[in-house]
Amino acid sequence: MKRKTVRLLLTAVGCIVAVTAVAVFGINAHVKAVGAKRILTPEEAAALDDVDCVVVLGCLVREDGTPSAMLRDRLRRGVALYEEGVAQKILMSGDHGREEYNEVETMKAYAVEAGVPSADVFMDHAGFSTYESMYRARDVFGAKKIVVVTQEYHLYRALYIAERLGLEAYGVASDYETYYGQVKRDAREVLARVKDYFTSRFQPAPTYLGEAIPVSGNGDVTND
Repeated sequence: MKRKTVRLLLTAVGCIVAVTAVAVFGINAHVKAVGAKRILTPEEAAALDDVDCVVVLGCLVREDGTPSAMLRDRLRRGVALYEEGVAQKILMSGDHGREEYNEVETMKAYAVEAGVPSADVFMDHAGFSTYESMYRARDVFGAKKIVVVTQEYHLYRALYIAERLGLEAYGVASDYETYYGQVKRDAREVLARVKDYFTSRFQPAPTYLGEAIPVSGNGDVTND
C-alpha cells in the first residue's frame, strides 16, 4: 500500500474518531445541563406542591438480601423526603426480572422497617432500566409530578429522560458518601447518557407495561 493511501486512511480514521468524540461529549454535556436544572436540595423539594410520589431508583442488592451502600443511601434519602412531606407515596422501581433476585422487595422492606406505612410504598417490579422506570412511572403508575432519588451522577440522566417523556420531574441526590468504583461508573455513565439521549427520542415501549396501578391508591396491591 502506497504511503499516500496510508496517510489518507489514517486521516479518515482520525476524522471519524474526532467527530465521534465531539458528538459523545457534546450529547453528554447536553444531558447533564438539562438534568442539572431540575436537581433540588431536600429543602427545595419539601417546598414543592402536589408531588405524586417520590421515585427511588433501584440498585444492587447483595446475595444476603441486604441493600448495597448506594441503594441504602437512595432508600435513606427517599424515606427522609417522605417523612418531610414531599409526597404521600414512594415508588420503588427496580429489577425483579428473576425469582431469585428482587430489588424492590428489599427496597420496600427497608422503608416499612423505617416506619413508612406499607400502603404508601409501591413496587415497580419491572424497572429494568432508568428509561423503563420513568416510562412506567408515567404509564403504569399514573404519575405526572415526581421527585426522583438516586446518586447525582445518575440523576442527570434520569431527569433528562423524565422531561423527554413529559413528566414534571425533580431530583434530590443521595450521595451520603463516596462510593468505591465511582470513576468507572462515571465513565460508563457518559455512554449511558448518549444511549438514553436517543432512546428518549424514539421512546420505545418498555419490556412490560400491563394494567394501570395508580400511585394514588394502595401500594400493597404491588406486593408479591
